[in-house]
Amino acid sequence: MKVPYIMTPGPTEVCENVRITRSLQFTNPDLDLQFYEFYRETCERIGRFLKTNNEVRILNGEGILGLEAACASLTEKGDRVLVIDNGIFGEGFADFVRMYGGEVVFFKGDRERDIDIEELKRFLDKDSNFRYATIVHCDTPSGVLNNVSQICPMLKEKGILTVVDSVAAMGGEELRVDDWRIDIALGASQKCISAPPGLTILSISEDAFKSMKNRSTPIASFYCNLLIWEKYYENKWFPYTQPISDIMALRVAIDNILSDKKILERHKNIAEATRRSIKESGLELYLKEGYCNNVTVVKIPDGIDDKKLRDYMLEQYNLLIAGSFGYLGGKVIRIGHMGENARVDKVSYTLAALQKSLDHFGFMCKCNIASCFLKEF
Repeated sequence: MKVPYIMTPGPTEVCENVRITRSLQFTNPDLDLQFYEFYRETCERIGRFLKTNNEVRILNGEGILGLEAACASLTEKGDRVLVIDNGIFGEGFADFVRMYGGEVVFFKGDRERDIDIEELKRFLDKDSNFRYATIVHCDTPSGVLNNVSQICPMLKEKGILTVVDSVAAMGGEELRVDDWRIDIALGASQKCISAPPGLTILSISEDAFKSMKNRSTPIASFYCNLLIWEKYYENKWFPYTQPISDIMALRVAIDNILSDKKILERHKNIAEATRRSIKESGLELYLKEGYCNNVTVVKIPDGIDDKKLRDYMLEQYNLLIAGSFGYLGGKVIRIGHMGENARVDKVSYTLAALQKSLDHFGFMCKCNIASCFLKEF
């Protein structure tokens, strides 16, 4: 198998020290008490990364597990849940809410920009009777970044618990869980964290735990029940066998992030240079505003098939970028410059390959995209 360069918005490239750690000999995570210390210490490091004193857990499943677990643990039949929607994943929260018997109420935003704070405020002034609300920090199909630093405090002032899907944002965009009053913050290993896919990370506030404990009905799941983790350390008991190699690798990836003092600046500089070079080339960005620094979403020029373009880039340049799906399927391509992909050499190579591939299909750029990008550094 020939492994391509993966410049997708997750999974991302994984550092050598993370890959090596994942291959090391491991112990029995259920019986060896050392691992309970290792797991707790890893959660504490994640807490520093998330700027939170809340409880942190690592779940054995890709990031979608975290989204479902939050909804399963908080939702009772008939609960009104506010789903803040300006993208595919934002809307998708509704499926999990309904699955566990909740009543979905949407706040619909413009899908070409971030959520309008004033519009949301007016909405909440009229109706704030919700058990919790969901919001996606970065909705990767479109690349939009929502201002959870303003949205979550506004919700909490109305007595609404806050659930934030930051899977694609945390690590490349600022995230301050406690300062922004986030009750459940959700992330995953395979995006900006740059570890192998397969793990969810999340923080859980006291308010969220209280809501779960005060339910009138049991949580209708075992694997998605966040309460089963509450006393794991005191009882020296995990609810299921932990993927110890993945957690060992995750810890190294988290340490890589904590030691990189300019990680947010690096993502910002690369994202801005990428967007400027794309616009100078004559290509069009999908969003009007509200850009995330972790992914750039570009409209496909008329007459070019997105799959053929991406297949050509893979065949000719061993480079994998992403299309999109849902209402954006076939209309855009996505370049992931997050985590270990947010490096000048990797992005410049991607832009050069994109330009040559567009030339092949008849679209002539107005500038050398890679050169336009590199002049910013």
